[in-house]
Amino acid sequence: MNLALVHDWLNQIGGAEDVLQHLVGYFPGAPVHTSMYAPGLMPPEYRAWDIRSTWMDHLPGIHTHHQRYLPLYPLAFDRLDLSGYDAILSNKSGFCHGVHTGPETLHVCYCLTPTRYIWDLDGYLARENFGRATRLAAQTVARLYRRWDYAAAQHVDHFVAISTEIRDRIRRTYHRESSLIYPPVEVAERFTPSPTVDDYFLIVSRLIPYKRIDLAVEACTRLGLPLLVAGKGRDQQRLEALAGPTVQFLGFVPDADLPDLFARCRAFIFPGLEDFGIAPVQAQAAGRPVIAYKGGGALDTVIPGKTGAFFDRPSVEAVCTVLSTFDAAAYDPAAIRAHAMQFDSGVFRRQITETVEREWDRFRARRQPA
Repeated sequence: MNLALVHDWLNQIGGAEDVLQHLVGYFPGAPVHTSMYAPGLMPPEYRAWDIRSTWMDHLPGIHTHHQRYLPLYPLAFDRLDLSGYDAILSNKSGFCHGVHTGPETLHVCYCLTPTRYIWDLDGYLARENFGRATRLAAQTVARLYRRWDYAAAQHVDHFVAISTEIRDRIRRTYHRESSLIYPPVEVAERFTPSPTVDDYFLIVSRLIPYKRIDLAVEACTRLGLPLLVAGKGRDQQRLEALAGPTVQFLGFVPDADLPDLFARCRAFIFPGLEDFGIAPVQAQAAGRPVIAYKGGGALDTVIPGKTGAFFDRPSVEAVCTVLSTFDAAAYDPAAIRAHAMQFDSGVFRRQITETVEREWDRFRARRQPA
């Protein structure tokens, strides 16, 4: 089939871009349509892709401050006509599922989340340092675009959710059912357990407010436990001010060094509410247990008592309670890794390609005359 990929924006690396890299490999030759593309901020291999951006790519400062233009993304995607393709596969966390398709084009949406900027606006604003005028403007825009976002979702032929949390959110938000395919994680070849474990807890994350790294930093500081924090972000200065002498910030850690860092930690801490969360799966692929907030994607990836432990409330006290009684020796690294294998990228490749092919067959069958 003549298939195109659709992605919200390409100016930063995160979980959505990890998924996109796999999709580009599975569907060679498929163009990637996106709102804007900043080549200098993306990996060099992206320059070999057929990336096609919209008029938004020419807006001043959008490559480094794309959030300022959030009200314009629905307009850009709504005017992006992809009806010339047999099928499109949108990799959506924002507005890219709103592209225009005709009755002859199949639209499969791999939904990372319903657009949180408009459906979970209060939570989003609470995590960011916006002024009163910005908050009022955002609330007005959100009310306008919820109607657009809902209507756009009704034109999708088939939704695929990344976790049970997102599947439930799609049902509540868009009144649509969806299948479930977990995002790809390089489990089988990249991560292996270590014969030795060192005395530190670990976080690997972008340092931004909603990740709730502060909970782990304050808890380990209070209990005097060693914590290594790998990653960079705008919340780093605040987190460093909260940290005591047992917390160390490593900054950016190259991908090649992460498997060993995961494999030697006492446990990986995952304190935020995430739609899925790849890092906890990576830790488990390395045979290490995970201490996670009991919600979101962690409910799919962590088995309490077997591959990790949960804390019920997003508070420092709740994290302290788990950490103070946590026994890493009680967990079997082989069993933890075996659990992580169900999230391997090979499983994702088989499931997503089979889903597109199946939906394409069903779509053609519905279009054939009786």
